[in-house]
Amino acid sequence: MYKFTVLTDPDTAVGFRMAGVETREAGNAEEARRLLPGLLQEEDAGIIAVSEEFMQGLDERLMTRIERSSRPIVIPIPGRSRQGGGMAYIERLLRRAIGHNIVLRR
Repeated sequence: MYKFTVLTDPDTAVGFRMAGVETREAGNAEEARRLLPGLLQEEDAGIIAVSEEFMQGLDERLMTRIERSSRPIVIPIPGRSRQGGGMAYIERLLRRAIGHNIVLRR
């Protein structure tokens, strides 16, 4: 069975842990950039949710690797700032996975 893991800041990690989710903490985007490749290589990784702020700090090579991978699926967790392209990224993932364009509305 595949697992769901969250990579986020220490403050947000507390809530995910309270919900029983496996959580990895990173103090900043640089630390998250170092942790994510290891999470991607775990045999039982199914979904990795990453703080949106951390996703924005990933280099192009790592983002390309994530987008080409069929498993694990990496999804952004919307941050407090609500900037960034979280919904657009999820729409691209859905289009790649099912072959149809799905528009997500709030």
